[in-house]
Amino acid sequence: MDDALSHLRDEYAKAEFKAHKNAEPQFVSTFMTEWSSYAVQLSKQLGVRGAHLAKPVGSNLQVEMLDLFTEEQLRQLFQLYSEAKGDNEIVTNDEKR
Repeated sequence: MDDALSHLRDEYAKAEFKAHKNAEPQFVSTFMTEWSSYAVQLSKQLGVRGAHLAKPVGSNLQVEMLDLFTEEQLRQLFQLYSEAKGDNEIVTNDEKR
Protein backbone atom coordinates (compact mmCIF):
# COMPACT_ATOMS: atom_id res chain seq x y z
CA MET A 1 0.00 0.00 0.00
CA ASP A 2 1.18 3.51 -0.57
CA ASP A 3 2.38 5.42 2.48
CA ALA A 4 -0.74 7.56 2.89
CA LEU A 5 -3.12 4.61 2.70
CA SER A 6 -0.89 2.54 4.96
CA HIS A 7 -0.85 5.35 7.53
CA LEU A 8 -4.64 5.71 7.33
CA ARG A 9 -5.07 1.96 7.79
CA ASP A 10 -2.73 1.85 10.78
CA GLU A 11 -4.31 4.84 12.50
CA TYR A 12 -7.81 3.47 11.91
CA ALA A 13 -6.89 0.09 13.37
CA LYS A 14 -5.27 1.70 16.43
CA ALA A 15 -8.30 3.91 17.00
CA GLU A 16 -10.72 0.99 16.68
CA PHE A 17 -8.86 -1.18 19.16
CA LYS A 18 -8.45 1.73 21.56
CA ALA A 19 -12.15 2.59 21.31
CA HIS A 20 -13.12 -1.00 22.09
CA LYS A 21 -10.61 -1.47 24.90
CA ASN A 22 -13.34 -1.15 27.55
CA ALA A 23 -16.26 -2.39 25.47
CA GLU A 24 -18.96 -4.52 27.01
CA PRO A 25 -18.29 -8.28 26.68
CA GLN A 26 -21.17 -8.91 24.27
CA PHE A 27 -19.54 -6.53 21.76
CA VAL A 28 -15.95 -7.72 22.19
CA SER A 29 -16.60 -11.15 20.72
CA THR A 30 -18.17 -9.72 17.54
CA PHE A 31 -15.45 -7.08 17.25
CA MET A 32 -12.64 -9.63 17.52
CA THR A 33 -14.37 -12.05 15.14
CA GLU A 34 -14.73 -9.36 12.48
CA TRP A 35 -11.13 -8.14 12.84
CA SER A 36 -9.85 -11.72 12.69
CA SER A 37 -11.88 -12.39 9.54
CA TYR A 38 -10.51 -9.19 8.02
CA ALA A 39 -6.92 -10.20 8.82
CA VAL A 40 -7.40 -13.67 7.32
CA GLN A 41 -9.00 -12.20 4.20
CA LEU A 42 -6.12 -9.76 3.68
CA SER A 43 -3.54 -12.48 4.25
CA LYS A 44 -5.18 -14.67 1.62
CA GLN A 45 -5.48 -11.81 -0.86
CA LEU A 46 -1.99 -10.41 -0.40
CA GLY A 47 -0.04 -13.61 0.16
CA VAL A 48 3.69 -13.21 -0.40
CA ARG A 49 3.18 -10.83 -3.32
CA GLY A 50 2.56 -7.84 -1.13
CA ALA A 51 0.17 -4.98 -1.70
CA HIS A 52 1.98 -3.53 -4.70
CA LEU A 53 1.48 -6.71 -6.75
CA ALA A 54 -1.75 -8.00 -5.29
CA LYS A 55 -5.16 -7.81 -6.89
CA PRO A 56 -7.58 -5.37 -5.27
CA VAL A 57 -7.90 -6.23 -1.59
CA GLY A 58 -10.84 -6.37 0.75
CA SER A 59 -14.44 -6.93 -0.14
CA ASN A 60 -17.47 -4.78 -0.70
CA LEU A 61 -19.74 -4.14 2.24
CA GLN A 62 -23.02 -5.97 1.80
CA VAL A 63 -26.00 -3.60 1.77
CA GLU A 64 -27.78 -5.79 4.31
CA MET A 65 -25.01 -5.07 6.81
CA LEU A 66 -25.80 -1.34 6.73
CA ASP A 67 -29.20 -2.09 8.25
CA LEU A 68 -27.39 -3.43 11.31
CA PHE A 69 -25.26 -0.30 11.81
CA THR A 70 -26.06 2.34 14.42
CA GLU A 71 -26.14 6.01 13.40
CA GLU A 72 -22.71 6.44 14.97
CA GLN A 73 -21.30 3.52 12.99
CA LEU A 74 -22.72 4.98 9.78
CA ARG A 75 -21.07 8.34 10.56
CA GLN A 76 -17.77 6.56 11.22
CA LEU A 77 -18.06 4.63 7.98
CA PHE A 78 -18.72 7.83 6.05
CA GLN A 79 -15.77 9.51 7.79
CA LEU A 80 -13.49 6.62 6.83
CA TYR A 81 -14.77 6.76 3.26
CA SER A 82 -14.18 10.52 3.09
CA GLU A 83 -10.65 10.24 4.44
CA ALA A 84 -9.80 7.37 2.11
CA LYS A 85 -11.06 9.40 -0.86
CA GLY A 86 -9.19 12.50 0.32
CA ASP A 87 -12.29 14.57 1.07
CA ASN A 88 -11.24 15.07 4.72
CA GLU A 89 -14.76 16.19 5.60
CA ILE A 90 -15.28 16.04 9.33
CA VAL A 91 -18.61 14.63 10.47
CA THR A 92 -19.43 15.22 14.12
CA ASN A 93 -22.03 13.55 16.28
CA ASP A 94 -24.18 16.69 16.05
CA GLU A 95 -24.35 16.68 12.26
CA LYS A 96 -27.09 14.79 10.49
CA ARG A 97 -26.75 13.40 6.96
